[in-house]
Amino acid sequence: MAIRERMSGNEAVAFAMKQINPDVVAAFPITPSTEIPQYFSTYVSNGEVDTEFIAVESEHSAMSACIGAQAAGGRAMTATSANGLALMWECLYIAACSRLPIVMAVVNRTMSGPLNIHNDHSDSMGARDSGWIQLYSENNQEAYDNMLMAHRIAEHPSVMLPVMVCQDGFITSHAVENIELVEDDKVKAFVGEYNPVHYLLNRDNPISMGPLDHFTHTFEHKRQQAQAMMNAKNVILEVAREFEKLTGRKYGFFEEYRTEDAETVIVVLNSTAGTVKYVVDQMRKEGKKVGLIKPRVYRPFPVDEIASALSRFKAIAVMDKADSFNAAGGPLFTDVTSAMYAKSVFGPKVINYIYGLGGRDVRTDDIELVFNNLLKIVETGEVGSVYNYLGVRE
Repeated sequence: MAIRERMSGNEAVAFAMKQINPDVVAAFPITPSTEIPQYFSTYVSNGEVDTEFIAVESEHSAMSACIGAQAAGGRAMTATSANGLALMWECLYIAACSRLPIVMAVVNRTMSGPLNIHNDHSDSMGARDSGWIQLYSENNQEAYDNMLMAHRIAEHPSVMLPVMVCQDGFITSHAVENIELVEDDKVKAFVGEYNPVHYLLNRDNPISMGPLDHFTHTFEHKRQQAQAMMNAKNVILEVAREFEKLTGRKYGFFEEYRTEDAETVIVVLNSTAGTVKYVVDQMRKEGKKVGLIKPRVYRPFPVDEIASALSRFKAIAVMDKADSFNAAGGPLFTDVTSAMYAKSVFGPKVINYIYGLGGRDVRTDDIELVFNNLLKIVETGEVGSVYNYLGVRE
């Protein structure tokens, strides 16, 4: 029977880590993810886990230590935010190309500069092409659940890639919500033991890691990474089906909310989806056919599935909490429209809104404005501006 509890998002993630009991956690504090290693270090000091906790001098060292631990044959985890993720930059690529299934909690925060500790998605979006699987979480429950599924995905023999589990800084990381926890023994049975085939401390099959490739092998190794990311799609769904049997909670590549007869939808990541759901419910009472699509899996990007889902609607707004500074649109928008074009989905009108940068609040009336603009597009057939900003003082 599930355990009912009240936890912040950070505590929920740390509790999942405690239940998993990894071999190594290496971390350096950075707001708003600091509480995760702080909570976990308490579990270590209380003897609730037998994890080797390494308090390092920087985030670069944290990821380097995780790489070393995972390469040696252990299960490694860490947590970070924003500039800490940026300081890991070269190590992110090394972890991915070395096919090391490290799991990292990313508590989304604005990338400096200017210096800002509040939430947007510029940190993880900047790392979207580093070779890491990326899962996004609307609330504390999803952050916890995604952490429990992450190792199963990462360590699958056909995947062997690192995973980021993302949640919104302060909005979910520090907000206390009701949550259902899985019992410790069931978590251990679900996650299982990590038994790598190739690792540095295997004296029966000695290997080296991180060799110099040059042009003779780099292309082939990158192609293998790309195939592993493609393979991850089936594994993510397979793990989600097993998780549903365990908990009753169903996950896919994305969630559809009140889309059955919708004419317009908003596509948005993480906690803003909760605000959109509220507005959808209010506008539905007025007879307006609006809905939501909330991606959970951003890497690998579910091209076929999201293009198929979006083909049913007349007008779509993709909301990005990060700007690509490409004069064309945000990262989620460009991936969504690319998927639609690739699959010959040309009917719906698609617009982009950049919102919430630096932690700027997104209110219900902001969401209503987006939906009303979409309904106007449906009525008139005229799109106007495709690349828009929401809630900024122009």
